[in-house]
Amino acid sequence: MGQSSSAEQVSPEQREAESVAASTGALPNLKKAFSVLSDPQTHSISIHSLQKCFGFSIDGSTNEESVVPKEFPVLMSNLSSSIVDLFFLSEKGGISWVEFLKGHIKCSGRTVSSASLNSLLRLFGMVSVKAGLPEKLQIVSDEDDCKISGFLLPVDVQMLLSMCWIMWWDSNKLKASSTLGDSGLPDVTHLVLSAINSCAEADKKMDLWDNSILDMDIQLPVAKIIMWALKTVPSLSDCFGKFVHARLFYVAAHEEKLDQADLFSHDISAKERSVGHLLNSGRAWAISLTLRGNLSEEISKVCFPSAAEEVDDYLLYRSSLHGKGLNRFWSNIEGYNAPLLILISAHEANNDARRWTIGSLIHQGLENHDTFYGTSGSLYSISPVFHVFTPSGKEKNFVYSHLHGTVKYEAHPKPVGLAFGGSSGNERIFVDEDFAKVIVRHHACDKTYHHGPLYPDQGFLPVEALIMDVEVLGLGGKRARDIQSSYKKREELFTEQRRKVDLKTFGNWEDSPEKMMMDMVSDPNRVRREDR
Repeated sequence: MGQSSSAEQVSPEQREAESVAASTGALPNLKKAFSVLSDPQTHSISIHSLQKCFGFSIDGSTNEESVVPKEFPVLMSNLSSSIVDLFFLSEKGGISWVEFLKGHIKCSGRTVSSASLNSLLRLFGMVSVKAGLPEKLQIVSDEDDCKISGFLLPVDVQMLLSMCWIMWWDSNKLKASSTLGDSGLPDVTHLVLSAINSCAEADKKMDLWDNSILDMDIQLPVAKIIMWALKTVPSLSDCFGKFVHARLFYVAAHEEKLDQADLFSHDISAKERSVGHLLNSGRAWAISLTLRGNLSEEISKVCFPSAAEEVDDYLLYRSSLHGKGLNRFWSNIEGYNAPLLILISAHEANNDARRWTIGSLIHQGLENHDTFYGTSGSLYSISPVFHVFTPSGKEKNFVYSHLHGTVKYEAHPKPVGLAFGGSSGNERIFVDEDFAKVIVRHHACDKTYHHGPLYPDQGFLPVEALIMDVEVLGLGGKRARDIQSSYKKREELFTEQRRKVDLKTFGNWEDSPEKMMMDMVSDPNRVRREDR
């Protein structure tokens, strides 16, 4: 009876909210978080308590060398209050259990990407207004599927991306098993330039090699920004959802640590962490935003300062460290049967000031083949402008990696080198055997990956550029690296066995080939007869 009467007291609204939360597996932790944050007498959470749950402090200050504007710390100080005001409705000064569930669903629930981006932009608009910045976004309605009009300037896109980075970093910091230090704010210029290139009016010609356009008064329509984000960085809106989810779950699991101020702080004055010559935390984060699942998690790990000692577990090859050439490259990546991220930095022969970086992500290890192969992958324009080119589904010429053949003579030898996309002899990207030059062709020759320029001002004709550096990172985790180590040890053992010579098979010294050769060298004209 007690159960039935209790069930009757549950409103349909509460039952629906609890059902949605239970479908994601979050309901038990949300109940615990609510019990920690709520007042036992009123059975509701005060606005101040919930703001404190989402709050953090920004350490350091912006200066002339800072990668973010001076308004950014003020903007971030209004983040927690904006989250509560926008997504958690209060009743009589408190937030009830039902409104708490609804707020979590709005922020972290399963929804389409466009709706998540709308929520993120609504949050950024409110934070900007509270920080005293001019209002540039207008909300058409307050419904969940509301439409947003207006525009953002390049500096606004820069602050939006930096805000997403801090929320993304915070959620990873709370989930990490070991303590993560601050890596500082990454340089997101390549992402801002990507948004400008995609969203600015077509009749405006801009020099994307010039970073000063970040300060220009270029209005980027919000509708185009949403389309750019869905195409280029589809996981960007997840940063907000993961932040809210991680904070509430942390409260449920660590009630005693809620008042630790140093846990919820971020140092924006710290320098960006560089993993290699080509991959830094900003570029790694941008690539991770194009992916989902294990691959996104693996590439994200290179941004963690606590994993500095683990960088070698990801870095398989760097031409400036291991030496240039396909043979050196192959000796370091052979036996690694897991996803690989390959980065290439180059410049045209007559213009070394304009250096660009491109990349390829393949979902399997490399093999020595004289034809294209592969199951999936993506091409990347990384610097100075970031873009991703996913598979088109028309062809499967994902990767080509060919060393010298075992046959001494071939009538029509296949080219030796590394290539991505296109077809044999007409590759979209082709790296020569010596890793000295890379040929980049127009996307018209490639049906495997989607169309688009790999660097600014790329023309229709093939371009032969000089390679500055090549890096390869393995994204298969510890297991893939252990398997590769076992493979290399086995190959070294086979090589050592082939080098050994058992002199017992030749009998005594008088009958050995070594003595015969020495005699011939000492007197090559001497007539030798076979003993009969």
